[in-house]
Amino acid sequence: MSIPETSLHTLEFDAVRDRLAHYTAFSASRELALSLTPSTDLDEVRRRQALTAEARLLLEEWPDLTIGGARDVRRSAHHAARGGMLDGTTLRDIAATLRSAATLRQRLSRLDDRFPNLRDLGYTLPALPHLIDAIEQAIGDDGQVLDSASPTLARLRHEVRVAFNRLQERLQSMIHSTTLAAALQEPIITVRNGRYVIPVKASHRREVRGLVHDQSGSGATLYIEPLAIVELNNRWRELQSAEAEEVQRILGALSEQVGGAVSAIVSTVNTLAALDLAFALARYAIATRSTAPEIVDWRPDDPPSTEPPLRLIRARHPLLPPDKVVPIDLWLGGTFSILLITGPNTGGKTVALKTTGLLALMAQAGMQIPADQPSRLPVFQYIFADIGDEQSIEQSLSTFSSHMANIIRVLQTLTEAPTDQALFDYRRPAALVLFDELGAGTDPVEGSALARAIIGRLLELGVLAVATTHYPELKAFAYATPGVENASVEFDVETLAPTYRLSIGVPGRSNALAIAARLGLDPALIEQARSFIDRNEAQVEDLLAGIQRERAAATAALQRAEELRADAEKYRARLAAEQQAFAAEREVALAAARQEIEAELREVRQQLRRLREEYRSVSISRQWLEEAEKRLAATAEQAQQATERLQRQMVPSAPPPPAERPLQVGDTVHVASVGLNGEIMAIDTDDETATVQVGGFRLTVKCSELKRAKTADNGERRFTPPERQVNLPSMPDVSMTFDMRGWRVSEVSDRLDRYLNDAYLAGLHQVRLIHGKGTGALRQVVRDVLASHPLVASFTGGGRDGGDGVTIATLVDR
Repeated sequence: MSIPETSLHTLEFDAVRDRLAHYTAFSASRELALSLTPSTDLDEVRRRQALTAEARLLLEEWPDLTIGGARDVRRSAHHAARGGMLDGTTLRDIAATLRSAATLRQRLSRLDDRFPNLRDLGYTLPALPHLIDAIEQAIGDDGQVLDSASPTLARLRHEVRVAFNRLQERLQSMIHSTTLAAALQEPIITVRNGRYVIPVKASHRREVRGLVHDQSGSGATLYIEPLAIVELNNRWRELQSAEAEEVQRILGALSEQVGGAVSAIVSTVNTLAALDLAFALARYAIATRSTAPEIVDWRPDDPPSTEPPLRLIRARHPLLPPDKVVPIDLWLGGTFSILLITGPNTGGKTVALKTTGLLALMAQAGMQIPADQPSRLPVFQYIFADIGDEQSIEQSLSTFSSHMANIIRVLQTLTEAPTDQALFDYRRPAALVLFDELGAGTDPVEGSALARAIIGRLLELGVLAVATTHYPELKAFAYATPGVENASVEFDVETLAPTYRLSIGVPGRSNALAIAARLGLDPALIEQARSFIDRNEAQVEDLLAGIQRERAAATAALQRAEELRADAEKYRARLAAEQQAFAAEREVALAAARQEIEAELREVRQQLRRLREEYRSVSISRQWLEEAEKRLAATAEQAQQATERLQRQMVPSAPPPPAERPLQVGDTVHVASVGLNGEIMAIDTDDETATVQVGGFRLTVKCSELKRAKTADNGERRFTPPERQVNLPSMPDVSMTFDMRGWRVSEVSDRLDRYLNDAYLAGLHQVRLIHGKGTGALRQVVRDVLASHPLVASFTGGGRDGGDGVTIATLVDR
């Protein structure tokens, strides 16, 4: 079972493979990258993901790790195995490849248990040290056969050099002799037809006896090999031929060794390519900030689970610019298996569709995906994608038939798909179906009906599917059909720009009328167009708009609650720190008091010892001594009592139980007059009335009828931490302009910090700081504070609004 090639092309997996190929190191691994295909076997997908994860971890520890100077020498090895002869450069490439494999094998063999797959691949690299040594000893780095390749070659090359030197010495003596000076055109030595000759004037031909090998174009110069050097030339050429024959013999012997090791060499290149592909996958994952997805074993017949088998968290399309792509959260399975995405054109529906399919393909190919953890994906046996731009007029007539042909092919394949059928096991294959503009290109009524029927069949087949549509009937169908869920891409009507954010659970709107009104179309035409819309459809659209507004309001309220919670945590931490400081001060004071009392007791005991010593030496009555001992015991008891009293004073008494606070907006209360619970929406202190939301109704009742509702008790005894009341500061009323003219430099830091904090709590986006021009010292201090302040996003000069005497500061978003 394999993923259709059409799906790979539609989802742009080819472009991902092209980018991956740029991270490979040699042609063999590049071929693997360009031919990489997703696997449909669960164990194989998990093995690929594990190998990529190990390679990424290894590169993070050893960033400079590579496969060295490896080359794809498989064709050369096969040529040698068929009896062909390899040249020195090719043999040197083979040796470099085998040397790189040996080095990599050694490094991988030392890996610990975190890298089992890489270590196993390293062990499969063949060791061919004898072939490496034979080639490196015989062939130089430049691909030439070395003198050390054989004793015969060394002797022949020595004789060639001797013969050449003799030849050159004889020629030099001839061209510098006085007898031939007048006959030579010029005193030089040159080569013709592989023989050394001298240039002789044609008019002096008879003065130089020898063989004519060539003449100049004008015929004025003849290139003659003098008879005196013919034997020397012959000897030099014979030795050269013998040297060439020995070189060929050496290359033939080495080629024969390569041919005998062809299987090991091919296996080495294949393993190096697999390792380099793993490193390329790791480098691509690092470049795209990808993470390893959890690969789950899921089939449609598995028992239902609350955890969806497909969950993408902050998923990003890998082919879009990283600084512009908007992450999406998307999940399938669990409570629903089919997702219908609606919304305006160019809003990001197709991107969401392609992101889902492309990330599934990447995961099954062993690639990490550009999404946050813990994203998870099953292994799909089928991935179908019917996605078309539908922008060409020439294609408009065939759009519907083309889409229907694709849909029919998909449904037939899924209906006839084989199953894993054992004695007690029946599992349908997992499939992912992606339909863009389902039912488009024909009459809207018929297209909507076909779309609903197709979705129903997909539900029966148990596949996971994502589809985009503009039909409002499908929104209601998704709302009323179990297993189908609505989703939408958001659109900002004010700016007429899509936000590309995906919201699951809320259907989208086309916003055509809102966009037309925003662009300035006559309001009368807008209202007329609205009147043409079916009443039920208009109510559905209005309901969708209300849901979106309430969702936005809930999001804002949740954000405000999070801010308040963060503030409360900050104040709680501050109170806890103050309490710890107080406890530490109390312990220090108590220890000091104990030390003081113990010092006084020691002094009294010393006085008593002195009295006893005096009693032994002088006449002091026993009665007086007993009274002194009683006074000492009384003093010790008083010291103990003082210590205990001091300790009680240092330990704060338990606070009285807090009084019940008055009712506030947001409290859940019980309305006595109707006997129902509701939430306080507003309180009028003048009339002592409150507006309470009870289900779908709002009631205005007297505050005296309201009682704080008790939470349900399930009978379990749970630890309830003591209540703490934290009084948050009210939002200050802060001016956007802050005048600092006339300040001292030492005053700026603290006062400006307090002002910026108040401005941030008041919700101001920008503030105008007036510091004047003067010497520029005050301006410099103000801007130094702004540059390091955590609440300031940026700042600029006043420009036309005050010039250098004003600084405009933009605060961070809340």
